[in-house]
Amino acid sequence: MSENSEAPGPGTTPGSTASGLQPEPLLFFGTTWVDHDGGYGLRRVGAAVGSLAVSVAACFVLRLAFQGLEIAGVGDIVGILIVLMFAICSAIAFRKTWEGFSRRPADPVREANLRGLKTIGFVGSLIAYFLRTFKEAPGEQLRRAEYETAVARYVKRRSARTGNPAARTAKAKRPKRK
Repeated sequence: MSENSEAPGPGTTPGSTASGLQPEPLLFFGTTWVDHDGGYGLRRVGAAVGSLAVSVAACFVLRLAFQGLEIAGVGDIVGILIVLMFAICSAIAFRKTWEGFSRRPADPVREANLRGLKTIGFVGSLIAYFLRTFKEAPGEQLRRAEYETAVARYVKRRSARTGNPAARTAKAKRPKRK
């Protein structure tokens, strides 16, 4: 969230103009997730179709790679290990991607260490993205909670500043009479 006391910039919504806050944009959705406007529904459909198409293409490429290993004659054990590696990495990537849609990682260092596993299991991440688009824009729940909290804090801060601050200061500095 960013505060903007000047004129609103590009990508702001009517709600953010009044409060002075700009929501964090989502990949492929920008800030349309705030009010579900600007083609939000079409973007969700496009994200679902795109992530499914990419995951199917990725599975096809992995199948070609596996056939290359079979042609090379590396053996059954290596083939089984490769399939297990991709399955386990995809499961980890799916779980971490799915968790990332609803909460920030508790340990960013650990997430950075898992980046290699998530890269190998990219099919799991794509499937998580595909499934999440049926409920909302991926990451919308987390960003909406953060945005609403920031707006509430901003409104509270702004309402505490109403009135003439000099008059409040003068009242506070006067000694009490007995």
